[in-house]
Amino acid sequence: MTGPRRRRGRLIALEGIDGVGKSTLVRALARALRRRGLSVAVRREPADPSLGRLAQAASVDDPWTGATYFTLDRYLARASLERDLARHDLVLTDRSFYSTLAYQGSALGPAALRRLARLQTAATRPPDQVIWIDLAPAEALARLGRRGSHRSPLERAATLERVADAYRRLARRHRWDVIDGRAAPRELVAGALRAIAPAGSKPRPRRPGRR
Repeated sequence: MTGPRRRRGRLIALEGIDGVGKSTLVRALARALRRRGLSVAVRREPADPSLGRLAQAASVDDPWTGATYFTLDRYLARASLERDLARHDLVLTDRSFYSTLAYQGSALGPAALRRLARLQTAATRPPDQVIWIDLAPAEALARLGRRGSHRSPLERAATLERVADAYRRLARRHRWDVIDGRAAPRELVAGALRAIAPAGSKPRPRRPGRR
């Protein structure tokens, strides 16, 4: 006789424009959740850096091709994601397919954006919950400048303004949890912990493309 089937873990995505501090928050949040006795896996997109570089390079002049590279990366990483979800209570991911819809999708027409949204849910699992770190593009760019590292071709003021608007629309449509990116690191972690409610207490976000 087999034992009860283990419940699949929850996939929680942290989203936001470049420079909001997603990677730092994901790591700190994972530590805080583990201290609470939860099993937590941490992931980031793109999973394959080479596909990520191809995607970013293509996105400037050909957002559809850039989006296709990101979608391929997501599809190839799906088996690994499913394993993490089977083994852990929570899987935190630094970005999800919503990044592709915000960055590349916001440069496409409505019909192409709807097609892109359908491709995402065919390629991978939708997040169970999305936490959006809201920060003005000007402040995000100032933070990127202080890092002193090479900027990606998508880290430009006009691009981030467009992407921030796209994120804002997605957050309203799918009822995301929103935290203020201007907050101190400790407050960001506390806000994210408050947002991660027990399974079943929050409505599941609607799939992209649904109105």
